[in-house]
Amino acid sequence: MADYVLIRKSRNIISSVLHVILNILLGVGSIALTVLTASWIPGLFLVVLSKWRVFAVRPRFWMVNILSNMVDFIVGASFVFIAYCSGAAWLPVHIVLAVGYTAWLLFLKPRSSSLANEIQSLITVFLGTTAVTMLFASSNSVFMALLCFLIGFFASRHILVQSDENEFGLLTLSTGLISAEVAWLCNSWLIIYTFGTTGIIVPQISIILTLINFVSNRVFKNSVEHNGKINFSDIAAPTIFSILLITILVIWFSNPIFDV
Repeated sequence: MADYVLIRKSRNIISSVLHVILNILLGVGSIALTVLTASWIPGLFLVVLSKWRVFAVRPRFWMVNILSNMVDFIVGASFVFIAYCSGAAWLPVHIVLAVGYTAWLLFLKPRSSSLANEIQSLITVFLGTTAVTMLFASSNSVFMALLCFLIGFFASRHILVQSDENEFGLLTLSTGLISAEVAWLCNSWLIIYTFGTTGIIVPQISIILTLINFVSNRVFKNSVEHNGKINFSDIAAPTIFSILLITILVIWFSNPIFDV
C-alpha cells in the first residue's frame, strides 16, 4: 500500500511539472513563433492546439466546452495578434506579452473563485479590444463592432454563468451590444496611448470598455445578492470611479497619440 501511495504521488508530481512546462512553452512559444515568422498563423495554431481537450468528449458536449473555453481562447488569440501587430523586430512589448500569457496560463486561468472570474473577464475585454483595435482600426468599423460585441458577450457570460442566475441571456446580449456601440463610436475618433519605444500601446477604447464591464459586473453581483434589487450605495463607489476616469480620459487625454 505504501509503495502504491509513493507511485501515485510521483505520478502527480511528474504530471504537475509537465503541466507547468507545457504552459510555459505555449506562452513563450506562441509569441516567439509569431515574431520569428512575422505571421499570426503559427502562434494561433498553438493556441488552438492547446484546446484539444474541448473535443476529447462526445460531440454533443462540444458546444458546451467551446462556450466555456471562449474566454481563454480570446485571451490567447489576443496575445498572438497583439504580438503580430507589434512588428517582426523584438521589442520589450514581446517580452511583456510572453510573460503575461505564461502568467495567465499558470496562475490566473486555473482559478475559479468569484474574484478570479471577474479579473479574467476584465482581462478578456482589455486584451480582446486591444487586439481588435490594432487589427481593424484602419478598416471598416463593422468588423470592429462585431468582434467587440462577441468579446463583451463572452466576457459577461463568463461571470454570469458562474452565478445562480439561470436567465442571463438578455444581460449578456446587452453587454455585447453596449460594447459594439462604444466600438462603433470610438472607431471614428480613435485614441492610442503609446509608451516610448517599448512598443506597448493602449487604445482608449480598451480602457473604456473594461471600465464599463467592471461596473456591469458589480451591478449584476449586487442584484444577485439582493434578490433582483440593486443597492445603489454598494455600487456607488465603482460607478463614480469609472465615470470620473472615463471623463478624465475623454477630456484631458484625447490627443490622437499620447506619448507617456
